[in-house]
Amino acid sequence: MHGATRGRTAPLSTATRHIRAAVLLFVAVLLAACSSAPPTPREPIPAASPSRVPSVSPSRVAAPTPALQSIDWSDCGGGFQCGILDVPRDYANPSGPVVRLALIRLAASDPAHRIGSLVVNPGGPGGSAVDFVRQAAEGIFPAAVRARFDIVGVDPRGVGASTPIRCVDDLEHFIPRDARADTPADLRDLVAGAKAFAAGCGRRNAELLAHLGTSDVARDLDLVRAALGDAKLTYLGFSYGTLIGATYASLFPDRIRAMVLDGAVDPGLSQAQFREGQARAFEAAFDRFLAQCGADAGCPFRSGGHPGAAFDKLMARIDQHPIPTLQLANREPTGPTEAWQAVIQALYSRATWPLLAEALAEAARGDGSLLLLMGDPYRGRQPDGSYSNQQDAYYAITCLDWPAPRDLSAYADLADRLTRVAPRFGRSLAYNDIDCAFWPVPPERQPKRLSGTEAPPILVVGSTGDPATPYAWAVSLAQQLGKAVLLTREGEGHTAYGKSTCIDKVVNAYLLDTPLPAAGQRCT
Repeated sequence: MHGATRGRTAPLSTATRHIRAAVLLFVAVLLAACSSAPPTPREPIPAASPSRVPSVSPSRVAAPTPALQSIDWSDCGGGFQCGILDVPRDYANPSGPVVRLALIRLAASDPAHRIGSLVVNPGGPGGSAVDFVRQAAEGIFPAAVRARFDIVGVDPRGVGASTPIRCVDDLEHFIPRDARADTPADLRDLVAGAKAFAAGCGRRNAELLAHLGTSDVARDLDLVRAALGDAKLTYLGFSYGTLIGATYASLFPDRIRAMVLDGAVDPGLSQAQFREGQARAFEAAFDRFLAQCGADAGCPFRSGGHPGAAFDKLMARIDQHPIPTLQLANREPTGPTEAWQAVIQALYSRATWPLLAEALAEAARGDGSLLLLMGDPYRGRQPDGSYSNQQDAYYAITCLDWPAPRDLSAYADLADRLTRVAPRFGRSLAYNDIDCAFWPVPPERQPKRLSGTEAPPILVVGSTGDPATPYAWAVSLAQQLGKAVLLTREGEGHTAYGKSTCIDKVVNAYLLDTPLPAAGQRCT
């Protein structure tokens, strides 16, 4: 993210207690939705966001197998154990410098009947699996699963506490005025920030930056499996975590016990195809939000039954004059980038639609406080005003995994094309990867459909109303994995596990006993 300097934040005033409570609920819902990483275009958002299965170079395939390491676990409070595992920075040189992976474990409550470890990744790229397991494991996984499995989170290399990368001192300085870049001045601002951010990443992480792609993350995952003492991997990946899982399946098909890929990424999509799919899906999800609000007499942003027109008017107003955050002490006004990020973040779960309607209504009345706070998780902003490294890691992984144009005119052409199919969301998604135009290391691989995968049956889960990883991607991934079975949730929001008792029942049964559902099963 790029842009003008922003002020740091003082504690919230007492007048904002209802906003604090609303945002805490908002974050809790997002955790329950298994989206701990930069939502949307990121969320991933990767994300979500991004991906394809890498084509691994022969030198890496032929490299010696790294020596098996052990994990030294220690108590880290709340019933959790934390550990560190060293893995090769470069798998072509397994005895060279290492990357330190941070792990967390919630031990099985019934050790006498323990199956093994359930390794979880919440997505991103850039989402911390350690934070996700600590904050959400007991709320998401039922007692039956927690009894039989150690729930394990591993921050991918470069992410969270795993030899983290940092590109800039303060991300506040890199938030663009308007990430949609619909004026020459906004485009200059966006490009200047992208150049500076990419240069900072190269300068500060010169030895690590070329070794953060998903192929290396998948190889790390196999060393984690071995260090945990599991003969085969049991894995649950959400969003970008499905790319990690699919990559693992292509590299180590004989080392999988059970694998659930929820909110699937299609490995064969190009960077432009990926963003077009997201643009269409976010546009459609927002249209459904507007239709629901317009038909509901109790919706705070109903606007006489015409919330779409009211929204466009509000965003045009914010574009001209950012809205003050009257209930926040020492926070910047809500500008176009912050407003759009809040909308994108809210579309990750149907449960946050009412909060989005309230935030838009307050902004229309002249107070952007709630809208600003709703976008903070997207940016990785902490309550104390500091930032996690999720944005740094997001770009570092994305720019390796997805070859993006170096020619700036390609982004303008994509913006024009996506605006035609997604008038509200197309431009911001078209420019989402512009940092990669200046990235100091080349991409690691090309988009490639899986073929000939010999993995055992894998469970792929897709949601028909998913804005960040469109349902068509789950259909495609299930086909590419050969023996995989597609399980469908008919509903809104990103990912499905934890949102439907029907989905949960099928997934939990598969994790515990590995029976697959019948082909074509759908849950409402």
